[in-house]
Amino acid sequence: MKVYLTPEEVERMAQAATCVRDELLIRMLFWLSCRVSEAIGIRVEDVNPAQGTVTIKHLKIRIVLSCPHCGTRLSRAARFCPGCGKDVPAPLRKEQEMHRIRTIPLEKRTMDRLVDFIRRDKTQGLIFKIGRMQAQKIVKDCARKAGVEELINPETGKVRGVSPHRLRDAFAIMAVQHDDSTDAIRMLQEHLGHQSIATTMKYRKISGKELTEWYQNLKT
Repeated sequence: MKVYLTPEEVERMAQAATCVRDELLIRMLFWLSCRVSEAIGIRVEDVNPAQGTVTIKHLKIRIVLSCPHCGTRLSRAARFCPGCGKDVPAPLRKEQEMHRIRTIPLEKRTMDRLVDFIRRDKTQGLIFKIGRMQAQKIVKDCARKAGVEELINPETGKVRGVSPHRLRDAFAIMAVQHDDSTDAIRMLQEHLGHQSIATTMKYRKISGKELTEWYQNLKT
């Protein structure tokens, strides 16, 4: 078993789709390397054929903890308020919405297919009109039909099925194997929408390229 999908396997999955919508879902999850929640939230007005780009809107809910006595913001491990010094057995919890928007290029063949799909089906509003669970099922079904085997989690060693996030991983691995320079990693960070570059850097480890080069250099 492998750790990640290859572009060839992703192409087989796209070709195994039974309709254009499902094929587009596979291709856009890969080429946009977006989260499944971002993919199913893409609307017609987010697509710019002239520029060859798609605008991705990401909404993240973050829980903010604060002291019930003085309102000072607390860490998750805090037991005493750094502001008033009082014991905080039950901090106040508040949901905070974080909106992030990024506009990224989409591979030309996929963009052409997307524009044709929108025009032919007179699509309005949301492009896919499906939920997270249905999107996950589509990806799993296409992987099964394409004969794509399950993957191994590089951190835990456990076997995991092919999911929408594995398509996002596949693009990141492909990008790192093509160019793992600092500038390229920063561009990948922007493409993936990672807040921290440390999250993006993990793909250098997964790809194995950095370790292999280090090992080869030891013998020269």
